[in-house]
Amino acid sequence: MHYHCVGVGAGPANLSLASLLHEHSEISNIFLDRKNQFSWHDDQQIDGAALQVSPLKDLVTLSNPTNKFSFLSYLHEQGRIYHFLNAQFSAVPRKEFRNYLKWASSQNENVVFGEDVRSVHFERDRFVIATSHRRISADNLVVGVGSEPRVPSVAQLGRTQFHVNEFVSRSSDLANKRVAVVGGGQSGAEAVLDLISRPERDLPRKVQWISRRANFLPIDDSPFTNDYFTPSYSDYFYALDQRLRESINNENVLASDGISLATLQDIYQRAYVHRFVEGSTDFLELHPNRTVTAVKGEDGFPWRLSLVDNNCPTPETSIQTDVVIWATGFRTAETSFLDPIAHRFEREGDEFRIDEDFAVNWDGPPDRNVFLQNAARKQRGVADPNLSLVAWRSQQILDRIRGARSTRQLASFITWQLQIEPDHLLEHPR
Repeated sequence: MHYHCVGVGAGPANLSLASLLHEHSEISNIFLDRKNQFSWHDDQQIDGAALQVSPLKDLVTLSNPTNKFSFLSYLHEQGRIYHFLNAQFSAVPRKEFRNYLKWASSQNENVVFGEDVRSVHFERDRFVIATSHRRISADNLVVGVGSEPRVPSVAQLGRTQFHVNEFVSRSSDLANKRVAVVGGGQSGAEAVLDLISRPERDLPRKVQWISRRANFLPIDDSPFTNDYFTPSYSDYFYALDQRLRESINNENVLASDGISLATLQDIYQRAYVHRFVEGSTDFLELHPNRTVTAVKGEDGFPWRLSLVDNNCPTPETSIQTDVVIWATGFRTAETSFLDPIAHRFEREGDEFRIDEDFAVNWDGPPDRNVFLQNAARKQRGVADPNLSLVAWRSQQILDRIRGARSTRQLASFITWQLQIEPDHLLEHPR
C-alpha cells in the first residue's frame, strides 16, 4: 500500500497533523504507533496536575479553528461544554486534556496503534517502511516519536529508584519512608506536592526536594515571554547562529520549564501546615542550588546522595533516603528505524538539520521528505517540545506536502528581526 504521508508515532505532535490531514481526503495518510492504545504520560497523571498552556493550544485550533478535532469539539460531543465553562478552571486538568487527545485518536481512522515501525529505506522514488505487520511505502515520512526519560549517570534505576514518569504506579507504597525528589521543574514539584498532601497514614516519613536551580522558580507566563511561543519568533530563532540559539535557550528555560505559581503556593502552604500547625519540623527539606554528584547504596537499603552547593562546591554533603524519584526531564526518543537512511541526512550537533518547514536536509529528491516533529529544540527554540506550536508546525508540514501556503498570522508586537533601511532612505531630507 502506498501513501502520500506516513507518520511514525501518534503522540500530540503527529496527532495534530493527522487531525489536520483528515480534512484532505486527496492526501492518503496513515499514522502508526507501537503502543497498543493511546497514552500521554499516563503514569505521570498525578491528581490535581494541570495543563500549563491554554486549551486553545490544542491539536488544531490555532491553525484551523473549524476543524472537528478541536478541544471545544471534544467538549461539545461529550455533552459537557457548559459544565466546563461553569467549572471556571484556572488551568485545564491534565487528565482532561489527556482524555481529549485519546478521543481525537479514536475518532481518526488513519491513526493505528499496536504497529511498530522497524526500519525505513529509500528505494527508487519512495520511502519503504517495514513495520511489525507489513511493508508500506510513502512519498513523505513524518517522525513524531516523542520523548523518553532522562536520568543522570549517577542514577541506579530499580525498585527504589525510578523516573517521575512512573510516579503513579510506583509511589503508592511510600508511607513512613524517606523520599528524595531530584529535579526542580514542574514534574518534580507535582511529585513533591502529592507526597506532602497525602493522608497521615500514607505520608512519607520525610520528603527531600533537590534542585540544581538557584531556587524553586516559577514559570514565566508573562505576555512578552509568551512571544517565544509564536510562529514569528520560531522563524526568527531558526535564522540565528547556532551558538547564539543555544545561549538563548539556556537563558529562557523558565519560559517552558518553570513551576506553575499555584503549585508553588500549594507546596509552601503545606510546608507551613506541617511545620507550624502539626509540629513536624523535619518532615520537609528543601535543597535548591544543589547537584547530586554520587549515589551510593543498593536497592532495598538506604541510599546516600552526595550533594554539592553550586556556589560553594566544597565541602560535599550527603543525605540518606529510602527512595529516589528522578524528575530530571526527558530527551528526544531514539529513531533507530531511520538508520538505513540516516547517513544521507545533514546534522547539526546531535539533531538532524531541518529546513524552514521542518523537513530534514538530505541528498534525496526535493519532493520526498522526512519531517521531524518535536525534535529540533536547538534549531527552533524552547517552544519546539511544547504544545503551543503543534498546530502551526503541523500546518507547515501539511502546506509543504500540498504545495500550498496557509494564511499567515499578523507579526508580533515585538520587532525581533532588525530591519535595515536602504541607504537612500537614511539620507537627510534636503
